[in-house]
Amino acid sequence: MGITNIMELIEFRPRRYLDRGKVSPINKLVPDEKATVFGEIVSKKITARGRRRLIVTIYDGYGLLDAIWFNQVHYFDKIFKERQTAAFSGKVTFFKSWQIIHPDFDIINESRQMLHTGHIIPLYPGSETLRKAGLNSYGMRRIISSVLRKYRENIVENLPAYLVKRYKLIKRSDAFQQLHFPESEKLLEQTLRRFKYEELFFLELLMALRKHFYKTPVKGIQMNIDNNRIKKAVDSLPYDLTDAQRKVLSEMYKDLRSRYPMNRLLQGDVGSGKTVVALLNLLMVVSSGFQSALMAPTEILAQQHYFNIINILNADEVKIALLIGSLRDGDKKVLHEKIGNGEIDLVIGTHALIQGNVQFKKLGLVIIDEQHRFGVMQRAELVKKGFNPHVLVMTATPIPRSLALTLYGDLDLSIIDELPPGRQKIKTHWRTEEKLNLIYGFVRQKVKDGQQAYIVYPLIEESEKLDLKAAKVAYRRLSKEIFPEYKLALLHGRLKIEEKEKVMQLFKKGNIDILVSTTVIEVGVDVPNATIMLIEHAERFGLNQLHQLRGRVGRGAKESHCILITPENINETAQQRMAIMQKTNNGFVIADEDLRIRGSGEFFGTRQHGIPDLNYADLILDHKIVKVARDDAFGIIKKDPKLRLPAHTNCRDYFKGKYFEKFQLGNIA
Repeated sequence: MGITNIMELIEFRPRRYLDRGKVSPINKLVPDEKATVFGEIVSKKITARGRRRLIVTIYDGYGLLDAIWFNQVHYFDKIFKERQTAAFSGKVTFFKSWQIIHPDFDIINESRQMLHTGHIIPLYPGSETLRKAGLNSYGMRRIISSVLRKYRENIVENLPAYLVKRYKLIKRSDAFQQLHFPESEKLLEQTLRRFKYEELFFLELLMALRKHFYKTPVKGIQMNIDNNRIKKAVDSLPYDLTDAQRKVLSEMYKDLRSRYPMNRLLQGDVGSGKTVVALLNLLMVVSSGFQSALMAPTEILAQQHYFNIINILNADEVKIALLIGSLRDGDKKVLHEKIGNGEIDLVIGTHALIQGNVQFKKLGLVIIDEQHRFGVMQRAELVKKGFNPHVLVMTATPIPRSLALTLYGDLDLSIIDELPPGRQKIKTHWRTEEKLNLIYGFVRQKVKDGQQAYIVYPLIEESEKLDLKAAKVAYRRLSKEIFPEYKLALLHGRLKIEEKEKVMQLFKKGNIDILVSTTVIEVGVDVPNATIMLIEHAERFGLNQLHQLRGRVGRGAKESHCILITPENINETAQQRMAIMQKTNNGFVIADEDLRIRGSGEFFGTRQHGIPDLNYADLILDHKIVKVARDDAFGIIKKDPKLRLPAHTNCRDYFKGKYFEKFQLGNIA
């Protein structure tokens, strides 16, 4: 379980609780309800008739009840003896007599202490290996009870005393006692409140320290930006920048001109124009005589950025290179040399950028696209290739501001909350598979009118081979049986770069009518004439994935449609997702709904962000505690950035033991 010492055992949180405070007389039991009964063992026997089982019968003065075990019969037979007093808890059934199958139990000693019954009891996460060793919830309670008796007084407070007093928090040593053996629901609530605050306080303290130390002693590269060159690039764009784009560009311009490294998160909805903002940042740095690097999670997204940037920038003025894993070794070697001697101004690539043999001459800016797809250490590797370079991370997954301030508390936040003029609202429809023929007819009519369509199939990592095979079979059927009169192409991750590029360019030029694709990111080309997004097995995609896919249409002047196809019987969560997709096109609303359905822990794998996993708090449900903890932590670091005041000694010691490694990742977005 990852438990290697006493304190980790004490911190091992129960997964849930059962309230067994009420002991029921046997003659008042109700079938199929959970109950706790208490009495003297009057008989015990192992029966061989039918399936082998142990039957232990107790009498409480009102009636008889059989506790029955089918598994580990001899093990339990050794535990129980006649005339012992026992308490059994579980679901009650009636078959010739009152019964509880495989109950939780306590053998009551002379002091009549009940460790596992008679009150609120904890149930712990476990495994088959632990159970075989006797470490089920019963065994864990015995061990933890013993540990708390021995070591409870050694548990030291880790919060400043004035905060414990201000919020009337339960003492830390008492909180662990109540966590494992709560005396009442009220005390359990106070305990959980204390641990939620403690957890969030140290998370926010980590963010406050990162922000303080990243801004204070580190000298960044002060860019001498060629304003005329930037103005010329903006004027050459085929569209006007939105007010939101201008606002975030102004924020980034100030960062690049300051003495400190930019450390900023840029978030915006699908199609809000993040790429052009990133491009202008890159140009600002290149115009100052420094190199820039943009890292994307997949080759196809890196390629898309590469072609988009080449189309906008003058390749004679800015030397741009694409560095991806599938390049030939010889081509990579030539690129590495050019990057190392400063011949290349701007490098766009994938994980290939962080290989050890990639060295920059003057790296001034690092941009990470779809940053949640990268681990903290991967981002660190790229940042280390320069001397305190400016860092911009981007995400097309909108995050509620309150959550962003916590997850990215060490970053400055820029939001593009405005779509470019002319973006069409996409009509979204949810249909079941039995309507597919009608839907194909609708697609046929749109293509006949000169429009283009995407048909997307899911590609799940665990079953990639099966999914890819299914997509290929579907492509053949669509080509030969459903749309034989139109030009179709198949796009998937296994294609060579040249093949992908060729397919994407043909689709963009209108030489392909329907593009059949597997994964989300592989349909990332902007094609204004594409007006239909048909998603097969939509229930296998998350809400944000569906929204990302939908954003690939509606980029021209024509009305666009996103059609979600699912089987008839999908679970309630999937139904909720389909309903939300039909209700709104707003990515921030969708992000809120996704968080509501999945919870913040699953929505954001916190390991990706270099922050501690949260065992007690939920960043959405506990937003009020988040705010209080954030204000307290940032207030402390403002007054005492090195936690040297006597009031913060215990706080500093706990932080050093638990969070120092994560603190050292402070300069990584």
